[in-house]
Amino acid sequence: MAPGLDFFRSSESSETPVVQICPDAEPEDNGASMVPQLTPKPDVYYNSRLDPKNFLQGELSFDAATRLRQMLARPGIVIAPGICDGISARCALEAGFDCMYQSGAATTASRLGMPDLAIATLNDFVQSAQMVCSLSPSTPVIADADTGFGGTAMVARTVYQYIRAGVAGMHIEDQVQTKRCGHLMGKQVVSREEFVTRIRAAVIARDSFPGHSNFVIIGRTDSAQVLGMEEAVFRLKLAADAGADVCFIEGVKTAELLTSTVEALKPKPVLVNVISGGLTPSFTTKEAEALGAKIIIFSLVSCVAAVHGIRAAMQSLKKTGTDFSSARGMDPKAFFDVMGLQDVVSLDAKAGGSSFDVV
Repeated sequence: MAPGLDFFRSSESSETPVVQICPDAEPEDNGASMVPQLTPKPDVYYNSRLDPKNFLQGELSFDAATRLRQMLARPGIVIAPGICDGISARCALEAGFDCMYQSGAATTASRLGMPDLAIATLNDFVQSAQMVCSLSPSTPVIADADTGFGGTAMVARTVYQYIRAGVAGMHIEDQVQTKRCGHLMGKQVVSREEFVTRIRAAVIARDSFPGHSNFVIIGRTDSAQVLGMEEAVFRLKLAADAGADVCFIEGVKTAELLTSTVEALKPKPVLVNVISGGLTPSFTTKEAEALGAKIIIFSLVSCVAAVHGIRAAMQSLKKTGTDFSSARGMDPKAFFDVMGLQDVVSLDAKAGGSSFDVV
């Protein structure tokens, strides 16, 4: 039997995908119920082409997905600041980051001006990813894929569209379709079976993509706040068995829990999400690495900074009637320099054009 299929589901859960499972439950004396098997089966997914040892040597690839696998296989933590649009992506690249994270919350806020409550669609996410990935095609972008936007066919479609957009990897979670930001309260999760089905659909889609994609699939669980850490870790073991390359528990509340999670999931790399004021402590990159995390993302770093900066600029303009102070001496050309002005000018000149001899 394929990994992740032969596990307990209560009679209540057969009526609805939302479940409350107690992984510590003992069997009733009358034998009326079965206890969930807490050790994943040994028949796990394995693709020799994607074995981490294949990515230990050689120069970093120009293919973003391959480069991300190389970064995961080699020493050092992968630091991915959250981006929300082209401006924030340009600023991340200017700062020297070698990986970026397209946050679902940030994308929903920047594109729609709405909260992270399952409002943005796959098209919103893909269009944003196409733009961001085009700015520096070899820089890996990890993208939020929420719940996969539907059933298995939509999960597969998400993988295909993300790969075509140039995304290096994505995380897919076990919340219900009417999901919310992982650092809000009131979350609900689907059954183990449905979560594993999402992971397996993503893996099948990746492996069937023409040209043998190295796209990275990250299994995320939001069940820690709903069902407890033991259940969350077990769900990620099932996800790993089904082919997830990286494991992501949302809302790890202490350093000790992060360390124990890393130990429990070895050798799979673990991603930690840090949001100031959120459920997870504000680990620094060095602290997260010391605790064993392999990827650290800062989901809202750009959009929260944007709110503060833009709010202050608007208030200043309203009060003073000028944008002089908020501009801080940045003229239009200096702004466009951050947006890649010189690259466009250089391209035009090399092609024999003269449109931008003077700018």
